[in-house]
Amino acid sequence: MIIARSPLRVSLGGGGTDLPSYYRDHGGFLVAAAIDKYVYLAVNSTFTPRISLKYSKLEDVRSVAEIEHPIIREAMKLFAFPDPHIEIASMADIPAGTGLGSSGSFTTALLKALHTYRNRPVSPAELAEQACDIEIGRLGEPIGKQDQYIAAIGGITAFTFHPDGRVDHRPCRITEETLFNLEDNLLLFFTGHSRSASAILKDQDDRSRKQDRAMLENLHYTKELGHRSLAALEGGNLKEFARLMDEHWRRKKERSPGMSTGRIDEWYDHAMKNGALGGKLIGAGGGGFLMLYAGNQQQLRHAMREKGLQEIRFRFDFEGTKVVAQN
Repeated sequence: MIIARSPLRVSLGGGGTDLPSYYRDHGGFLVAAAIDKYVYLAVNSTFTPRISLKYSKLEDVRSVAEIEHPIIREAMKLFAFPDPHIEIASMADIPAGTGLGSSGSFTTALLKALHTYRNRPVSPAELAEQACDIEIGRLGEPIGKQDQYIAAIGGITAFTFHPDGRVDHRPCRITEETLFNLEDNLLLFFTGHSRSASAILKDQDDRSRKQDRAMLENLHYTKELGHRSLAALEGGNLKEFARLMDEHWRRKKERSPGMSTGRIDEWYDHAMKNGALGGKLIGAGGGGFLMLYAGNQQQLRHAMREKGLQEIRFRFDFEGTKVVAQN
């Protein structure tokens, strides 16, 4: 029995510039942070020659080709199991489709568990690239690379996406005081709605491929906001970081009509009038979590409870994808 876990993530600046349709021509840059909410994958050997899968559905099949779950099927192909006697089960702290990068975390945790099952060492960067190959290369999802990389590596990390596909990363150089203040004042509130990231990102992906001028200008500016957000964090200027979050959100809404809703805009405006200094919707948009930077935590929490939003408290994760149990 092997159990691996991968952290979920929040984007801190520059999100959207990690899609191949953008970075292959212009290069991308963003800052992301792993959080202590996880996706868990358990892999176990079985006596019978079957593949037993337990996720939101149950599957019991004889061959890899019969597997319905696309990520599990492609991961199993990657490892070329000759005669599978294997059981795979997944669990998560937060539901999928809520903007915290659960698909990338699922894929990295699965690959880490399978590597361990086959006694193969794998670096975080290699793990992330394999996950990207499955989701973007093999399955053709119109998504970016940040989820897989931040899940594999962890921490608060700056990523540069090069036109040739290379990804450079380095930890954000922030003081302990800034880190504690950031953890204390970044609050996550669930909107109650989940959505498909692929459906929302497809419009951005299509328009980027067509060299749509408005979309490219928006993403160029978003990339600049990523660099400015990193500078604010490393300079300990969290009020400026909060202001940049607000600017990022306003630019992000311009990219697609499905990015926000009337209710989300209402909740965001209410937060900004009641203790928030800035914020944005995490992920592709349309639902999921509002992340707000609090100038007044008590006032903001009370205001969001008034609107019926549930807070999810978190800390940052600095371990990335790892095996947590092996027997």
